[in-house]
Amino acid sequence: MFSSKNMNWETPQNLFDKLDSEFHFTLDVCATKETAKCKKYYTPEIDGLKQDWQGIGWCNPPYGRGIINWIKKAYNESVKNNSTIICLIPARTDTKYQHEIIFKYAKAICFIKGRLKFGNSTNSAPFPSEIIVFGKELNNNQFKILNTIGFTIRNFN
Repeated sequence: MFSSKNMNWETPQNLFDKLDSEFHFTLDVCATKETAKCKKYYTPEIDGLKQDWQGIGWCNPPYGRGIINWIKKAYNESVKNNSTIICLIPARTDTKYQHEIIFKYAKAICFIKGRLKFGNSTNSAPFPSEIIVFGKELNNNQFKILNTIGFTIRNFN
């Protein structure tokens, strides 16, 4: 599971459930039939990058070089469709997309405390993670939920 050959990291169910209790997700934009967290989801065959992401979307993209495409799409869809898109990604604060997209346009960034255990893994991931919120301003309950997960910064651009 931790090899660089597979860039897919299944969302921990307990993390998703905690977030879903306040965000009420309607769409998983990057899933497989086995890992989908919402009734409506896009698989690699459907290619979420080519679809509209209306509603409240969950995005746990493949963590390879193509992650920037998912980050750009999440931001663009939040603006275009007046949607809220929440992304779970590795916390790579040195990347270009972090500085040019996330720090500028995210409504909130939550740096997760500790390391996540993805899917059915018994080991923690070898990298830190963050949750990014694009779209509408967070309400107080959404901010509180994120703050229970890690250190959360609100962006009021």
